[in-house]
Amino acid sequence: MMLAKSTPVNPSKTSSLATSIHPQLCNGGTRRAHQVELRRRRPTVQAVLSRDGKSVSPLPSQSVAPGGPQRPPSPAEAIDVRVVLTVRNKLKEKLVDKIENRWEYFINGIGQGIVVQLVSEEIDPATKSGKRSAEAAVRGWLPKPSNHPSIFEYAANLTVQPGFGRPGAIIITNRQNKEFYLMEIVVHSGADGTILFPANSWIHSCNVNPQSRVIFSNRAYLPLQTPAGLKDLRQDVLVSRCGNGKGERKKFDVIYDYAPYNDLGNPDKDVDLARPVLGGEERPYPRRCRTGRPPMKSDPGAESRVEKPHPVYVPRDETFEEVKQSTFSSGALKALFHNLIPALRAALSSSDTHFGCFSDIDRLYKDGVLLKHEVHEITEGLMLPSMLKGLVNMGERLMKYDLPSIISRDRFSWLRDNEFARQTLAGVNPVDIQRLREFPILSKLDPAVYGSPESAITKECLEHELNGMSLEEAIENHRLFMLDYHDLLLPYVKKINSLKGRKTYASRTIFFHTRNGILRPIAIELSLPPTPSSPSWKRVYTHGHDATTSWIWKLAKAHVCANDAGVHQLVNHWGMAVEDPSMPCGVKLVLEDYPYAADSLLVWSAIEEWVRDYVTHFYADANNVASDVELQAWWDEIKNKGHPDKRNEPWWPSLNTKEDLINILTTMIWTASGQHAAINFGQYPFGGYMPNRPTLMKKLIPQEDEPEYENFLLNPQHTFLSSVPSQLQATQIMAVQDTLSTHSPDEEYLGQLHESHAHWIDDWHILNSYEKFSARLEEIEQIINKRNKNFHLKNRSGAGVPPYELLLPSSGPGVTGRGIPNSISI
Repeated sequence: MMLAKSTPVNPSKTSSLATSIHPQLCNGGTRRAHQVELRRRRPTVQAVLSRDGKSVSPLPSQSVAPGGPQRPPSPAEAIDVRVVLTVRNKLKEKLVDKIENRWEYFINGIGQGIVVQLVSEEIDPATKSGKRSAEAAVRGWLPKPSNHPSIFEYAANLTVQPGFGRPGAIIITNRQNKEFYLMEIVVHSGADGTILFPANSWIHSCNVNPQSRVIFSNRAYLPLQTPAGLKDLRQDVLVSRCGNGKGERKKFDVIYDYAPYNDLGNPDKDVDLARPVLGGEERPYPRRCRTGRPPMKSDPGAESRVEKPHPVYVPRDETFEEVKQSTFSSGALKALFHNLIPALRAALSSSDTHFGCFSDIDRLYKDGVLLKHEVHEITEGLMLPSMLKGLVNMGERLMKYDLPSIISRDRFSWLRDNEFARQTLAGVNPVDIQRLREFPILSKLDPAVYGSPESAITKECLEHELNGMSLEEAIENHRLFMLDYHDLLLPYVKKINSLKGRKTYASRTIFFHTRNGILRPIAIELSLPPTPSSPSWKRVYTHGHDATTSWIWKLAKAHVCANDAGVHQLVNHWGMAVEDPSMPCGVKLVLEDYPYAADSLLVWSAIEEWVRDYVTHFYADANNVASDVELQAWWDEIKNKGHPDKRNEPWWPSLNTKEDLINILTTMIWTASGQHAAINFGQYPFGGYMPNRPTLMKKLIPQEDEPEYENFLLNPQHTFLSSVPSQLQATQIMAVQDTLSTHSPDEEYLGQLHESHAHWIDDWHILNSYEKFSARLEEIEQIINKRNKNFHLKNRSGAGVPPYELLLPSSGPGVTGRGIPNSISI
């Protein structure tokens, strides 16, 4: 692994994926690298130190050209070095912040705030570690803001002796009372020109942690290539980032450690809030970031909860930036008002009301009419304090929901079978559909517990829908597909159905790919676990040609959607492609018009090419991967600490060669960028209209021998709307989906370079490779836009059909249904 930027590569930082190799392997932002120029002139406060270390009068700021001509010092002269720190303050400062900042300016002005020390790449024979300069205080007095109102520069001048060597690290100590955000440090040295030290990190106060921080230059080194003077610092920083399983983490910590999910419940508050631990032999699960909070009083095996307003520990540099936090908070406020009136009404009536008709749902998007009409009734019916009444009335402006894209072009598209099927290929969960490979369909669950393993879907049932094709022919020609949640959900159906207001089945859905290129559902099997009175309950539904069967079919599809929502982002299936060495990615899709998969292959191949260039450049020797101790420790930690319950599984890839590393990194980067974008940012565009994708069901489908069936015949719309989420449930879900689907204004997208990362590496080969990667992603965006205009691709174009944009690399802020962020950021 390589040393570069503000910290050495940290094998414990597995959540950063590719950044374990280099912090900017998959970096991004809102500007392309060639569009960024950070070397703009900013007002700088500079203090010049005399040779005896005493302060001389401040000099005005001078512009120093990077790498510009310098007067070479004579061998007997000490070398003057100028150190410039770029610091970012809060974008929106409160009065107390402004007062504190003025005090910090004063502290820095008298040299009592920030202290820096240079560390050479060369060894000091006396200490056997890197040569170190004398400490120098950053001095300045009331610095004026630059072109960026929140960005300031401070400077310190110091001297080093001849033969000091090239500075490779800076030790920085913050003697102020509060942390500050360090963007970068620039060192101007006559001997070595300009040296950049990107940081983009919070520097804690020594009052809370006496350990100083180390910022490395932007030269990248493998462990064996690390200059001798930096090796001990590299190891020290690495160890400081790795946890030891002890102690409670503090806000300022930058420590990455592991723990099982033993904090999901709160038995100290209520015994009914106890939850099992995820992670361990009984319930295998990946590990979370360890926080070290004290155990519960009622359950020593459970970790105590953190309640608002106290934050949950996240390594300091991983927390939301100010803009993203503001965006998230705005979404939370919007969600509050979205749910306020339904919640008050539910409290008033001691029940939660379902939608009376589909028009009630439509009115949510028309200035919040449904909720606005309730405001007067609710506030007049309750003895609310005047402040709360004002809050309710103010919230009227926030009660309107944005129109989800699924109904923006065609209000009734969600009712059609071809749209139900299309969303398995181009919707928010396009990764669970699979080919039907064999028949009959058999369960792998224990038949002694769950009954006969054979599906109730018969050959005759399917062939009736195959337009004269035999079942065997359809399977052989890849014309039949399936969503199969039977084995995954059947063990939990009894528990779910025992909950108040919750009913579900374990479903299987069969789809047929017609000759005209349309995928349509032809059969849905819904199953319940055996009971003492019924050894097996399985029903098969098909689309009907009369009113009754058509409404039953709508209810069956709604139950499938609830199943699908329950496993969304948890389970993926493979088998929708076959190996084909002649294809660019070595695979051929079994369905050409599969928007998610087709666009995914474009993005995957671009990532793989970028990773290949990067890895090949740094791991030129065939043995470098196997001999990189940090890289091997990182991979070992992922398996044995991050996924200890599965550490011995045979499917773990090896990490011995460059090709191994390329495949692992490509998979990681793709999973955290393109894959997550495709299954996350469409949640509100598809789920924001609840009937299209209900996340839970409250009733089973009425059977002919049940009293409810008569009510269904009299008012099928009432049966449907009373089976799907209620008004309060729907608005709560919509609010969450809206928040999850929102891009922050400061989002960093794949292939783009934020100006704060402009100096991320000192390597022209890598910078040029990144430029190629960025250019390829721009080409991919054009290809996807062209595909969306191709009317032969019916799953992404046509009358009322929304284009498939979830894998367009770029995006603006808000709910856009497009854009690939660099990593999972929520």
